[in-house]
Amino acid sequence: MIELVGVSKQYGDIEALGNVSFTVRRGEFLTIVGPNGSGKTTLLKILAALERPTSGEVYFDGLKVDEGNAVQFRRRSTMVFQKTVLLRGSVRDNVAYGLELRGLPRPEVDRRVREALEVVGLRGLEERNARGLSGGEQQRLSLARALALGCELLLLDEPTANLDPESLSVVKGTLSWLNSETETTIVMATHNLLQAEELSERFILLDQGEIVEVGRPSSLLVAPSKEVARFARSENVFTGVSRTVEGISHVDVGGGIEVKAAFSLSGRVSVHVSPEDIILSKGRLESSARNEFKGKVTAVEDLGPLVRLKIDAGRVFTVQITRRSFIEMGLGLGSEIYLTFKASSVQRI
Repeated sequence: MIELVGVSKQYGDIEALGNVSFTVRRGEFLTIVGPNGSGKTTLLKILAALERPTSGEVYFDGLKVDEGNAVQFRRRSTMVFQKTVLLRGSVRDNVAYGLELRGLPRPEVDRRVREALEVVGLRGLEERNARGLSGGEQQRLSLARALALGCELLLLDEPTANLDPESLSVVKGTLSWLNSETETTIVMATHNLLQAEELSERFILLDQGEIVEVGRPSSLLVAPSKEVARFARSENVFTGVSRTVEGISHVDVGGGIEVKAAFSLSGRVSVHVSPEDIILSKGRLESSARNEFKGKVTAVEDLGPLVRLKIDAGRVFTVQITRRSFIEMGLGLGSEIYLTFKASSVQRI
């Protein structure tokens, strides 16, 4: 369906993409994974014909995309951005807008609006002010706008980031249904390996604007390559200056945070703490763990039986706990929480 050949993208002196080549097969669910700043969003914009590559070529159904025909290809695809942008007015107005621009008759617009809102669980909210919806509902509304257009290609930029559990379940179910039942081609950018493994048929690992691996999602978690394993460790990576006290490294990583590690090293060092090795508690723990910080929950990501949290304690830590623990502790956005981990859990990288 789509082929990129040697695509690069420059923004001034910054190279966002470098010599990227791959194909998107019609009807597949392809996930682009990679850390923040790896070029995922830029790549999606080029696939949507919203950005022109600085060099290289893009083909859609064998036809080269250029300035003269970019508009016609834009009409065959739609992109849902990570940051939701809604029009003033009602929920219905937002979904109907693109359809009305395309000149569809009112009965057809009404039918498509009704069906799209039904799929994402927003039926009955047609007259609600769109900007008064919750964050999760707004993201579902963005998805409804895309569904109503009925495009061949759906492009999604971190569509499940920071969603509440209900909205996350709806979005994932909608994407799975859309791909399997309507054969819509989907390309999704995410940093979430679990969701890439759960939803897609194929993944591309992007790092610093270059493709470092293409493979099947089953290999992401079962038998990860060195590149995938390195990306999986990209969370909770901190760099600072270390000093040794009684055989323990004290690494000043900024933000008033000093991470204690069970190795002896002085000077500049980078360390990693696995999200699974961090213990959360509502109060201070009596333990031998040398690292304890108080922070605030800034993001929640529901992964089914697991929940992944972002906690700002001066530096932002990613923590993964069971859904049961999350519920029992009554956590949510803004909750104050203690995070604790052993010095032996801190790895030098």
